[in-house]
Amino acid sequence: MAHEINDQNFDEIVLKADKPVIVDFWAEWCGPCRMVGPILDEIGEEYKDRALVVKLDVDSNPETTIRFGIRNIPTVLFFKNGEIADKQVGAVPKNNFTAKLEALL
Repeated sequence: MAHEINDQNFDEIVLKADKPVIVDFWAEWCGPCRMVGPILDEIGEEYKDRALVVKLDVDSNPETTIRFGIRNIPTVLFFKNGEIADKQVGAVPKNNFTAKLEALL
């Protein structure tokens, strides 16, 4: 299952991670976000030793949402070595996410 993060711990968990991190920017009211969530939970479980999957609620964490220019949700950012390495906007099949993650491993 994806870990919940917030404005306060984003840098520590995501930017200082020693492995790739997938960040799901989402909101409770967002239908497509609810479709993507279980997919990312699966990926988080399957790749738990090689990558980290986290979720950030855009309504509760405006600072990070603005900082990364998130305008549409779901937006999934892929981080490696503290930098954005890839991005996916909208609900897509699982293999779209895993292909982007595999490229970072």
